[in-house]
Amino acid sequence: MGLNDFMENQEKKSIDTSKKLRIGFIGCGGIAKQHIQAYLNQPDIEIVAGCDLVPGRAKKFFEKYGLENVKTDYKSHEDFLADESLKLDAVSITTYNCQHANTAIAAMKKGLHVLLEKPFTVTLDEAVEVCKVEKETGVVFTVGFQPRMDDNMKMIKKVVDSGVLGQIYYIQTGGGRRRGIPVGPEKSTFIEKETAGIGALGDIGCYSLDMVLNAIGYPKPLTVSGYTSNFFGTDPGYCKYQQIGRPDFAQKFGVDDFAAAFIRLEGGIILDFRISWAMNINTPGDTIILGTKGGLRIPSTDCWNGSVGGPMTIYHEVCGQQTETQIPIINMKENRWDLKIRTFLDAIKENTKPPVPSSQILYNQAIIDGINKSAKLGREIEIEIPEI
Repeated sequence: MGLNDFMENQEKKSIDTSKKLRIGFIGCGGIAKQHIQAYLNQPDIEIVAGCDLVPGRAKKFFEKYGLENVKTDYKSHEDFLADESLKLDAVSITTYNCQHANTAIAAMKKGLHVLLEKPFTVTLDEAVEVCKVEKETGVVFTVGFQPRMDDNMKMIKKVVDSGVLGQIYYIQTGGGRRRGIPVGPEKSTFIEKETAGIGALGDIGCYSLDMVLNAIGYPKPLTVSGYTSNFFGTDPGYCKYQQIGRPDFAQKFGVDDFAAAFIRLEGGIILDFRISWAMNINTPGDTIILGTKGGLRIPSTDCWNGSVGGPMTIYHEVCGQQTETQIPIINMKENRWDLKIRTFLDAIKENTKPPVPSSQILYNQAIIDGINKSAKLGREIEIEIPEI
């Protein structure tokens, strides 16, 4: 088996520009800039409207990108969605975490296709309600996991699917930042319970889980023993607080900055997981996928954000001899955010499955929710996911 067995040629699809999709934004804060930059690279869309809870923010946001005629005079997302004159086809939702569920549900009930920025929701119950409305309305709904679009991430799945690892039985994964709580002088929405709901678990933990769960076919999670802490976020002496002159943020901090869990999945697979916004080490370790025929090591990064940290290595036997096959990093020509938006638009226009289906991310959210619940109870719990 050579490296070519994992490679595939991909032809770039032509884009039909005869019909342009009318796009709106719900939320015009920090992450929205990644969405709009990617939309503006697509030739078959028109950005027509947007809203934000902060008065004036939406207007300034669109003007920054040279969009002078975008309608923004809305007091709420309800007001925005009620404006039928917009004739919207789809929306990008880039609100606070705690607003994800209700805005997605409201948009789908208006018949709009939805690209929801991660994390999916804050709780499993919210995710279930979103999935129910998606099923009822039949719109295209997808969650914004741009790491899925990375050829290096796709390679992980190709390796697993090839059978070279055999039966998977144990996975170690996670990621972290030595000091990386996302705050700024006027930015605390990521760390407040009322707006974020969850911390490192939802911000970067969902990426770590998706990297391995997608590779192995998203088996159903059965039980979880979880742990969370917030030693750094609640410390007024935390270095970033000192740098930006906001030691008072320690009082605002109401989410996790570290989490770890031991998760049992269907198929007898064990998932050992850890994630961190702040820790006294450079990395919580590489991702490892162990199988009966081989093992795969995926190097970590110093600042985890859903990427592969270096060439991956397969450890296996060839003709009775232990050997290692290194998989070099693939340098992508296309931007992952552009692909995230493009695959969403294609699903709408071609009436195909969403690029990141909610049926998978529901399991991702169930694990995150289970970690929080287990941590509060101080014991292992069963994960119960209702039928949609």
